[in-house]
Amino acid sequence: MSTASRPTVGTAPGTIEHLSANIRGGATMELDPTEMQAVVKRLKRAQGQIGGILKMIDEGRECQDIVTQLAAVSKALDRAGFAVIALGLRQCITDPDAGSMDVESMEKLFLSLA
Repeated sequence: MSTASRPTVGTAPGTIEHLSANIRGGATMELDPTEMQAVVKRLKRAQGQIGGILKMIDEGRECQDIVTQLAAVSKALDRAGFAVIALGLRQCITDPDAGSMDVESMEKLFLSLA
């Protein structure tokens, strides 16, 4: 198994720590967990919205109401992704020697949200 595809020790797949430790192509950037708390809060709010959407579907709510809530969740997830990219960019600017993330890798991450 190559280093780029080997999971980082101590991180569970799908967690923020795993995602921040294993960015495409093996480039790494550890994001400050304290700064990530705002992202976590936003994601938990989106998680609650998704639960609400599921309940709306179970209750047979109107299509327009459901789609409106889906759009809100989608926007919340996009904003969480952009916040992660912004934190990474800020970190690259303030401490360029901290990780091996290059501009091209950051650009690919940013564009993957589009």
